[in-house]
Amino acid sequence: MRVDSGIFKGRRLLENKFEHIRPTTDKVRQALFTKLQFFLPNKRVLDLFCGTGALGIEALSRGASEVVFVDKDARSASMTRENLKNLGVKAKVIRCDAVRFVESCEERFDLIILDPPYKSGLYEKIVPKLFPLLEEDGIIVCEHDKKDVFNYSPFAIYDEKRYGNTVLTYLCKN
Repeated sequence: MRVDSGIFKGRRLLENKFEHIRPTTDKVRQALFTKLQFFLPNKRVLDLFCGTGALGIEALSRGASEVVFVDKDARSASMTRENLKNLGVKAKVIRCDAVRFVESCEERFDLIILDPPYKSGLYEKIVPKLFPLLEEDGIIVCEHDKKDVFNYSPFAIYDEKRYGNTVLTYLCKN
């Protein structure tokens, strides 16, 4: 896997060797960041369920000022740290349950990326708790299976795109 664009364009990330990580496909990652290319510069990003860190790293490469990476799995946190180290980037990588992190977090973010394990029930638990973490003009991007249906309250869906079996749902404050 390589970084698609920005200052780290073409740089290789560690290959995912763990079954518990379902990486975002290149097509979906490119579509997500093409849509956000003018929004992203100088923004604070929260990458929840970061896996390899590829989405947050792409955000940094394309101009985000800061990314906080969160994953409860030690292997994922380690892989994210290693990818950041290989790029020469310092960023917060927090090994913690995402719901617990969100409940205790006092920071605010312009962009929150959610890519939990499919069929985990985590969207229902975490989305309502994100309201105080999201800046007024912020965006939440939810990656999920096309068969999944969620209640995104208290947020509004402002866009949704399907790529094969994967859907990106973009949320904003009402």
